[in-house]
Amino acid sequence: MPTPPPTELLEPHDTTPLEVESRAELDRHLRAGSLAGLTVQGLQFDVPPVPDLTDVDLTDTLFLGCTFPSARAEADLVRRGAHVVPPVAGLPYPSHPSRLYTPADLAAGFAEHGADGMYDNLVYRHFRQHGGALPEIREALAQRLHDHAIDNALTDATRSWIGAHGPASVVGVMGGHAVVRGSAPYRLAATLGWELTRAGRLIVTGGGPGVMEAANLGAYLSGHDAEELTAAIDLLAGAPDYADQQPYTAAALAVRDRWPVTSVGGAAAGAADLGWARAGGLAIPTWLYGHEPANLFAGRIAKYFCNAVREDTILRLARGGIVFAPGRAGTVQEVFQAATKTFYGTDGASGPYIFLDRTFWTEVLPVESVLAPLLALSPAGDLSPLIRLTDDVHEAVALLTATALPPAVPAVPARSRS
Repeated sequence: MPTPPPTELLEPHDTTPLEVESRAELDRHLRAGSLAGLTVQGLQFDVPPVPDLTDVDLTDTLFLGCTFPSARAEADLVRRGAHVVPPVAGLPYPSHPSRLYTPADLAAGFAEHGADGMYDNLVYRHFRQHGGALPEIREALAQRLHDHAIDNALTDATRSWIGAHGPASVVGVMGGHAVVRGSAPYRLAATLGWELTRAGRLIVTGGGPGVMEAANLGAYLSGHDAEELTAAIDLLAGAPDYADQQPYTAAALAVRDRWPVTSVGGAAAGAADLGWARAGGLAIPTWLYGHEPANLFAGRIAKYFCNAVREDTILRLARGGIVFAPGRAGTVQEVFQAATKTFYGTDGASGPYIFLDRTFWTEVLPVESVLAPLLALSPAGDLSPLIRLTDDVHEAVALLTATALPPAVPAVPARSRS
């Protein structure tokens, strides 16, 4: 086998994504007469008006999860130089989603069929019935395809935000899923999300209930005043425990109906590409923990089947720092997984680690006693000063926003959207 040339001798290449994910994008390329080298994802070519591909250059075009009128039509595309990966049939979820989920997507079916009939739970039951974390081969492939598409959609969704505000603008909020609505820890996490979003940060959570829901709720209501945030929490407190999903989900939808989505400044969340970030932030949950109901306050939801990918993705994005509210095994896992990334500088510089509730993190689960000596041994030098303990949510926000965000490098627009 020939030896590849050294990396430094390779010609630079353009890594700009070449994707077509809407009918409007497709029509622009069809007018130019070429889809050569592009990836066309999740479009329906069997629904009127059917696009005419007769005279279009299809050299090395990749059709992912698209539907066509017949197998003959697909074979013709391959004959003309395209590659076709069709959607996997018989699934309750798309094998090639072209965008992230919204709360409405996950709650679809609730109004008609209750919690058991909503999309999120239908997918979870399918996941359990087909092996859970150890699916058979066909299901495993479908799940990997789905998660690959979520990866791609998440990159698209966060590229513009990070390009405009820099990686240090993304803050993770971790903590226990069992924290009940209306409790003091829930209110603190909601205030944290509210203040950070108003300070220009993008909130990222694990997308579950408890602390995670509270932080996204605060981000969701960041365009409203603090009294309205309190009123929303009081309404949610009428259905405090996620174990009773029917009233729990109904209360979340009631809050969304009473307080329409707005971004900071009162603009409609859909008025700009980044409105979702300022009206709910980002949630990254997993169907591995699908018994926990959907967090319906995030602006966009990157829901994965693979928990390992999901965990790594949350921590990779949270370059502006991470708040660890009290939690148990899952939260402690995230503490040390994040510490590993920071220790080696895997994803670049790290913001502070804020441990909210000094007593919990020094007496109940004294992780600082292990974490500080570990970070002190980092190849990058002593990183233990990143660890901060506080009981004051306002101090936590001040620590996370103490440094002005650096000038961001503008994101390179995808050529498929030019």
